[in-house]
Amino acid sequence: MAFTEKLDAATAGQFQITTDAFPAYFDAVHTCLGTRVDFAQFIKVYAAPAEDEHRYSPARVVETIARPVLGQPDPGRICTSHVEWQNLTMRMQIRRLTRLTNAFSKRRENLRAALALYFGWYNLCRIHRTLRVTPGMQAGITDHTWTHGELLGATQN
Repeated sequence: MAFTEKLDAATAGQFQITTDAFPAYFDAVHTCLGTRVDFAQFIKVYAAPAEDEHRYSPARVVETIARPVLGQPDPGRICTSHVEWQNLTMRMQIRRLTRLTNAFSKRRENLRAALALYFGWYNLCRIHRTLRVTPGMQAGITDHTWTHGELLGATQN
């Protein structure tokens, strides 16, 4: 709910959103975003693990179902690959999110600070190969690539 409330405040107009079939997502999207979104669910059906599969092996996807839920979502844009790619990128670049590691934050404030630094660096300091600029520059938030000093100076408010 908190995320969709923030999404509602940060956006305007009609847009499309896709989630998996976790039941809480429907309630949050329906309650906070109402009819101004075209909402769909992308459901993955997994095969039962084989006997020889290891404990941490990913399950095999045997079917996917794109299901419109609210509004008129574009069938060609019903996917969760963007957010899944972002989650993978974060897990690969932030040790605190790497599975099976002891590099975790013991305090919630430390995790929040680490994530804030990561998102600041990712969006303001790191030039993305496909954009050839930072996402902050692409969005018009800044006119240059920030240095690490600028990022750290900006977070000391």
